[in-house]
Amino acid sequence: MSADPAPASSAKEISRQRDEELESAYLYRVLATSEKEARVREMFAGLAVAAEQQAKIWARAAGEAPGREAAPFVPSARARLIARLIRRFGGKALRPVLAAKKVRGLSVWSAPLVGGHPMPTSVEHIGARHRGANQGSNLRAAVFGVSDGIVSNASLILGVSGALADQHALLVTGIAGLIAGASSMAAGEYVSVRSQRELFEHQIGMERAELAQYPDEEQAEIALIYQARGLSEAEAGRLAQSVMADPQRALDTLAREELGLDPDALSSPWGAALYSFLAFAIGAALPLLPLAFAGPQHAVMLSASIALAALFATGASLSLFTGRNALWSGLRLALIGSAAAAVTYGIGSLLGVTVGP
Repeated sequence: MSADPAPASSAKEISRQRDEELESAYLYRVLATSEKEARVREMFAGLAVAAEQQAKIWARAAGEAPGREAAPFVPSARARLIARLIRRFGGKALRPVLAAKKVRGLSVWSAPLVGGHPMPTSVEHIGARHRGANQGSNLRAAVFGVSDGIVSNASLILGVSGALADQHALLVTGIAGLIAGASSMAAGEYVSVRSQRELFEHQIGMERAELAQYPDEEQAEIALIYQARGLSEAEAGRLAQSVMADPQRALDTLAREELGLDPDALSSPWGAALYSFLAFAIGAALPLLPLAFAGPQHAVMLSASIALAALFATGASLSLFTGRNALWSGLRLALIGSAAAAVTYGIGSLLGVTVGP
């Protein structure tokens, strides 16, 4: 697959490259066993073999390094977690996570491959390359929503605690912050998704009018698009004619191929609002819990500690999507949240001195 690694590579770097290839092979095997479609199973099985061959090249180099033998491979905790998620939800739903792990071949879920082009081979395949493009985004949005809730409410609670020491007032403030923040997130998400749908409905209405007014020209445009993607003129013409035979399918295809719109990717505004509300509320509730159950001497300190630990866990979870080191990702989010809380606490303390009794 490639030449042996350069001799100048360090033993540590060679070992890391070997383990990365073996980790990829491990994930390809999991993907192959969890995939229902035969052509996709075969592709991932082939990629696993290729990755294992590449790992052998690095293993030979590691064995040749002075005083060092290739260590046995054990999948990392992150790889085992991803494998578990693949078995539970399927690889297609985890494309953002798999992309961060340098797993290749993910576009196979977007379209049938014809001559290297994502071309439809039948009327049923038209627009298939768009479907499911946003899968996995809900999980990522949930992580960010929880993070927002933790930082916002922890900062609010600590900011108010800098001005006053009344635990009941802090609890009321935290509850108000949870409700206000979650409601704001939900309202913003609703407006965003609703506006996106309205834009789509407006554009699809215009396309519907054009389809009714001059269908032959629309059919010619679709045929030209398919020719540009690799089909012959005759094949493109036949496929376009099949599409236009069903008015509803023709409208859906025109939306996807001409306008670049994907009706399947548009979620419900109410569902998006509820999802955002719950994600923020869960995060905002974490620093609030000690104020309801702990004594006045330790409530604020416990609130800050829980928020810090939750931010670290959330940041580490984000490493699944970024591919970065989990420890560093967790520490970075914890430090950012700590800085925000420190600023609000300092401002609260100043306000408590200047406007307090």
